[in-house]
Amino acid sequence: MARKTNPRRYARAVFEIAQENNELDKWQSDLEQMAVAAGDASFLAAMESPKIHSGDKARFLKGSLHGIGPLAVNLALLLVEKSSVGLIGEIAAEYKVMLDTQRGIKEADVITAVPLDDNDKERLKAHLGSITGTRIELKTDIDPGILGGIVARVGGRLLDGSTRSKLAALKRELEGGR
Repeated sequence: MARKTNPRRYARAVFEIAQENNELDKWQSDLEQMAVAAGDASFLAAMESPKIHSGDKARFLKGSLHGIGPLAVNLALLLVEKSSVGLIGEIAAEYKVMLDTQRGIKEADVITAVPLDDNDKERLKAHLGSITGTRIELKTDIDPGILGGIVARVGGRLLDGSTRSKLAALKRELEGGR
């Protein structure tokens, strides 16, 4: 059975190169640009097609990725050669997690019943930051099904302050009293 390529290994190698060359932000930008290109179905099909010669793929790749560093181009060429160009989005995501960890930033996935304004987002970031002891980067989503309050996932922690969960807890408590 063939082993699946681990995007975390690529991200770790890229992160170490970026640290050595003091190019952490440049690599993040390059990886994001590569991930956008790899997200295009026709680009991905061309890069994974066995009918297209590797030299043609390399020329097409270099023409599609403007402004990225030569080492990032080499990474893209390596992924094309290994038929793993589809992993670039996962590599970029892993790299971002490593970069955020180094900078003391955690991403919080927050679900609310209604949209938050900028003031509410800033207050929520400060509150979650005080709970976790890190700087918080919010990623918000809306789900009217939670009725009210918020559900936040920060790292491995789930903070459920939704009205739906409070009502469910109240129901369990009332049913337990019978």
